Amino acid sequence: MSRESGRSLTRSEFDAVIRRAAELAVSEPDGGDRPLSEAELFRIAQEVGLSHDHVRRALVEVRSQVESGGIVDRVFGPAVLTASRVVGGTPEELGGVLDRFLVESQLLQKVRHRPESLHYRPAVDWISKVARAASLSSRKHYIASARSVEVFLDQLEEGKTLVTLRVDPGTRSENIAGAAMGGGSGGLGIGIGAAASVFSVAPVEVAVTVGILTGVGILSGVTAWVGSRHRKKLEEVRAELEGVLDSLETGASLDPPPPSWRQWVKRQFHGVARDVIPPR
Repeated sequence: MSRESGRSLTRSEFDAVIRRAAELAVSEPDGGDRPLSEAELFRIAQEVGLSHDHVRRALVEVRSQVESGGIVDRVFGPAVLTASRVVGGTPEELGGVLDRFLVESQLLQKVRHRPESLHYRPAVDWISKVARAASLSSRKHYIASARSVEVFLDQLEEGKTLVTLRVDPGTRSENIAGAAMGGGSGGLGIGIGAAASVFSVAPVEVAVTVGILTGVGILSGVTAWVGSRHRKKLEEVRAELEGVLDSLETGASLDPPPPSWRQWVKRQFHGVARDVIPPR
């Protein structure tokens, strides 16, 4: 056996060594205290021969497990959504593209602008508000009206940049409050009614128990229904984030195609203009 082949590892051995090395690092006294950025993760993965696509997919899976850790996250979804992608281009180039898209197309207002990070919130001037309402982008689960949008740009290598989009839709607290108010009031009323109907044929203790169980059941049902609807809205946000990253990755334009009504107006009125206004 040659010296070089003696140093080779099978794929399973490679996975086992990396997993064990991570366990040993965490077991050190200060091994788990230092946070690891996504950029460092991708750099390390590249050094050990892992593709960006595999790391990205693994990162999405791990994040989804972490995001669904608490009961509130499991019911209503995470408060903040994050999506990342390694795309071609420098941070300066990609930052300029995203800045134009978020300001001109999504009507966001720049709050902070650094070479490696951008921070936006919805523009509050009346023209932007009217434009958002007219374009039906004022629905709160769209990027255009999110509470905040953050962009992080980390250069990994020459011509490769890790783009991370972090969006706070600002809708979870409202949905939690709505579920609590709607489920609480409905559960209280129906619970009292159930207790009163049972009270005439059963002891007080039984009637109270039936009322409490009924009220809790109504509250749980309403909460689950509201949470399910909110999670679906979050999936729309996530799909929109992935769509932006898809466009960056393929080099496609981030500007959406013109709506059908605008195409109709252009076709109809441009024809009228040609007939009425003589050419110069």
